[in-house]
Amino acid sequence: MISLFLLCSCLLFLSLPRPARSSALTTAIAANERLCFYVDADKAGEKIGFYFAVQAGGSFDIDFDVKDPNEKVILDGKRERQGDYVLTANTVGEYSFCFENDMSTLTEKLVDFDIMVESEPRREAPAKPGQVSDHTSALEESTFRLSSLLLNIKRTQKYFHTRENRGFSLVKSTQNRLFWYMVLECLGVVGMAIFQVYILQTFFTKTGRRYKV
Repeated sequence: MISLFLLCSCLLFLSLPRPARSSALTTAIAANERLCFYVDADKAGEKIGFYFAVQAGGSFDIDFDVKDPNEKVILDGKRERQGDYVLTANTVGEYSFCFENDMSTLTEKLVDFDIMVESEPRREAPAKPGQVSDHTSALEESTFRLSSLLLNIKRTQKYFHTRENRGFSLVKSTQNRLFWYMVLECLGVVGMAIFQVYILQTFFTKTGRRYKV
């Protein structure tokens, strides 16, 4: 029984996809700046997952484009707030993922993005046809179902993370505006008080000319 379980585990391990190469980063993109990141596809047919979300800055939008090793644009967008894409690497080589903050002249953008490269799942037949195939099939189905659920949870976490950062950025911006509004209001009150004192002082001060007799 134990040997059967070990055999099923080994077959399940062989059927799983190989580890994905990924990079999750958060970067600041200054006004009028173009920033690019690169990943390598080792063989044709690999899947490239690309996710990004603007966390702070301006209207939470950014321009982006994705190019293949032949400098051909395979994906682009203008003033996008976030995106989640899966691309197929039909050409072996280096793929570029670029963000451009050209629409802003003063505002810096904070972008959270994730680039993941992985191969298609490899399924290998058992050593002996008909042996533990039912058990392996059930384990594979359960594993891929769990993987799909975990992926949905990860995307939901990213969504709420983005909402939280944008909400915090909006609150911070509103707080700064209220602070400067109060400063200007205080300066206006003080200026008005000084102006009223000056007007009252001119009313009770003699400014006429004096003549000698």
